[in-house]
Amino acid sequence: MRTGVDVQVIQQKIFLIRGQKVMLDRDLAELYGVETGALNQAVKRNKNRFPCDFMFQLTKAETQNWISQIVISNKEKMGLRKDPFAFTEHGILMLSSVLNSERAVQVNIAIMRAFVKLRKILSGHNALAKKLGQLERRMDEKDEEVQRIFDAIRRLMAEDEKPKGRIGFHA
Repeated sequence: MRTGVDVQVIQQKIFLIRGQKVMLDRDLAELYGVETGALNQAVKRNKNRFPCDFMFQLTKAETQNWISQIVISNKEKMGLRKDPFAFTEHGILMLSSVLNSERAVQVNIAIMRAFVKLRKILSGHNALAKKLGQLERRMDEKDEEVQRIFDAIRRLMAEDEKPKGRIGFHA
């Protein structure tokens, strides 16, 4: 069964919050084809399955930061009466056991593939950074031109690691 869920669409819904890659309840509900309230109600009924390392609620400051990243001016229009819940990869896996539907299983498979793809991309950056460090140690530190090149490459790599916010209008 195809869900029609694109891994790239899912990757855009993965945020870095508190140093963890997470997805928010509203985005997960949209992917699963359920209301956000229904998703959160299912989680509350199974609270023992969702310890704090599986999910957490955003603080007011984190919510404001997230809203500013996705350029939304009126949180009432978004239906945000409460700060959203963030689900880690393990929390998302647990959701498939709470939401008993074929769509939930298929969406979870697509989400796990997106997390694996992100992990591979990030490990490639780490390998490149390690090789750059080794090469730099071999270079003569007095060569300022080469040092500036290394610094520029590091800045470019650091920019890539920042999470990309969603851009544009999303209904």
